[in-house]
Amino acid sequence: MKKRSMKSIGLSFLLVFSLLFTVGCTSSEKETKAAEEVKVATTKQAVNLYTDRHYDTDEQLFQLFTKETGIQVNVVKGNSDELIERLAREGKDTEADLLMTADAGRLHRAKEQGLLQSVESDVLVQNIPENLKDKDNKWFGLTVRARVIVYSKDRVNPASLSTYEDLTSSKWQGKILTRSSSNIYNQSLLASFIAIHGEDKAKEWAKGMVANLAREPKGNDRDQATAVVAGEGDLAIMNTYYLGKMLESSNPEEVKVAQNVGVFFPDKDGTGTHINVSGIGITNYSKNKENAVKLMEFLSDAKAQEQFAQANFEYPVNPKVEPSELLKSWGDFKPQKINLSQLGEYNNRAVEIFNEVGWK
Repeated sequence: MKKRSMKSIGLSFLLVFSLLFTVGCTSSEKETKAAEEVKVATTKQAVNLYTDRHYDTDEQLFQLFTKETGIQVNVVKGNSDELIERLAREGKDTEADLLMTADAGRLHRAKEQGLLQSVESDVLVQNIPENLKDKDNKWFGLTVRARVIVYSKDRVNPASLSTYEDLTSSKWQGKILTRSSSNIYNQSLLASFIAIHGEDKAKEWAKGMVANLAREPKGNDRDQATAVVAGEGDLAIMNTYYLGKMLESSNPEEVKVAQNVGVFFPDKDGTGTHINVSGIGITNYSKNKENAVKLMEFLSDAKAQEQFAQANFEYPVNPKVEPSELLKSWGDFKPQKINLSQLGEYNNRAVEIFNEVGWK
């Protein structure tokens, strides 16, 4: 009996020891796993982007960037002016690393409010021409759009078109359609004239345009083309990429409209056609600046630029990349030779001139 008791005690002791050892190992493994999870969470790379662009092309490029670099792109979309206001409101507490928006005028506004910081990058310098980026490297153009004259193929002979200034001729009285003066694209167009011709000539042009309008300014660029085809006017001013989008639209009515208007690039023999950009800049309080620079460089490289050009009908900023076949079919043009920072610098004066001449 005694021997059996001692044996039982021994077996029990071994069993308890074994259980304690197993529990200890399990606890240790859990701690190790938890530590690994914390490490993964803290080292996971990301970059946070505020953007007013809403194109599938952009989403596809962000996914490709993540696949190639392991850096997750977190996107917050919104109205461009509201995003700039949000950045200003958030200040140092912002989570945004990048601001991506249309029009150099808006990018300049963000810069002037102290929301963007300078970037030093040999890649960006190589990929983006000097006139398509900020003088202080606080924003960089990624895509180009031209603001052109769109005309009715039925009623207008393109041989009768020449310059922006010619739009103020009496032959176009009651025939021109355009957006309102509150639109940043029109503000930047007038700002370019101030930069090139001076305030007096810019004001003279704006006054002449008001005299030749077919109706009170309203609607977006697509609406101007639609109004031309409907016979409300013969000419409109619009950005090229809108017409490309209309030609590829799933809406047959938009396609029909786009097919019935022609594209004319003004001032081929003069100061050139007005251009603008969608661009990007690193926020002043970015917490992931290195990742932000990598994304900017990626979007300026040939692979991304080709996708912008082919899928979104925007002209590439990278001179090594060709425009899409559709854009080529509209012909070559001579762009204005000014640094696009001036579109922002003269924005306030452009708005004042619009008000002075009654461009609503």
